[in-house]
Amino acid sequence: MQNYDVLIIGGGPAGSTLAYKLADSGLKVAILDKQKFPRNKVCAGWVTPAVMQVLNIDVSDYARGRILQKISGFRVSLLGSKQQAILYPGEVVSYGIRRIEFDDYLLQRCGAELICGETFEKMEKTQSGDTTAWIINNKYKAKLVIGAGGHFCPVARTVGSAKEKELAVVAQEVEFKMNTLQQANCGVKEENPELFFYPDLKGYGWVFRKGEFLNVGLGREDKSKLSSQLKSFCEYLIGSGKIPPDMPERFNGHAYLLYPHSNRKLIGDHVLLIGDAAGLAFAKSGEGIRAAIDSAKLAAAVIKNCKSDYSNKNLQNYKQVIQQHFGDRSTGGAWMQHVPLSIKKIFASVLLSNRWFIKNIVLDKWFLHGQQVVIVDNEISEK
Repeated sequence: MQNYDVLIIGGGPAGSTLAYKLADSGLKVAILDKQKFPRNKVCAGWVTPAVMQVLNIDVSDYARGRILQKISGFRVSLLGSKQQAILYPGEVVSYGIRRIEFDDYLLQRCGAELICGETFEKMEKTQSGDTTAWIINNKYKAKLVIGAGGHFCPVARTVGSAKEKELAVVAQEVEFKMNTLQQANCGVKEENPELFFYPDLKGYGWVFRKGEFLNVGLGREDKSKLSSQLKSFCEYLIGSGKIPPDMPERFNGHAYLLYPHSNRKLIGDHVLLIGDAAGLAFAKSGEGIRAAIDSAKLAAAVIKNCKSDYSNKNLQNYKQVIQQHFGDRSTGGAWMQHVPLSIKKIFASVLLSNRWFIKNIVLDKWFLHGQQVVIVDNEISEK
């Protein structure tokens, strides 16, 4: 039996960031992931300079041998309507990354023991006197288990946090390396990703070029229409000259919970959830990387303060700091479900034709998180 203070299930940005932030704690930390790294990961893949700062990543160093596409603007529209080009001259407002590279980079530097290529099978609680621990796969014993395995994290299911009926966003996307002819037939600029919002306000599509690579995807709250919507979306993009007509037909899917729609328990007895496992994706953009990293840093501070007592009582502070940082979970937007589609279309058309709204609300606030506080180690400061 191998013993750990903290065993993290999931080696994505949430898990690796938590391990990285615990490296100076004196705790014995390990990460268990079912896949061997580097591995493919479905994700549009953009991060803001603030994220790179929080992760202490030297962008010049990272860019050596990896994709780090500078973004200086976006093209935004209601699907089928005139696009608005919002540019930030002389600025880098975000970076395009490939998750196969980004996640591996974070994992390899995190300082934890890596147990990759092994599937999580089960966890059982054990009690010895006043000491509580979990035994995972009959092989690993840990005082604290972290669920960092994304929306379908087995730890969340095991502790009863993941519910059968959750209003998840379901996305389909593909990322592939274009050949010379495909690059010539791609009308999207590398420095300007394109966003296409749906008139029913239940999702958006995107086209994101990263050097020789192209990422195309669509995410919607209404999964029953996703396949047909994806087909028509790609046809629209091909007809508009945005993407090459011979792009791969096979798309990969993933799901995530928007923070206001999630009711997942963040903690249990000697258990804590971070990132998508905790249902923390930002409400308007659906971005999960920034939320995963923020939750990991907050969790690290709480874990250090627990002094090896990871009882439910001692972990309560994690719930408090998550609420302080992300705000109250709210169903305040539920009324939109009852608004007639015709009214939604008018509402969307007016807002997404207004350059001020697109720049200041859609981009600066929702996608670039200009008003989101930046967590620097154990302190919080304004971006």
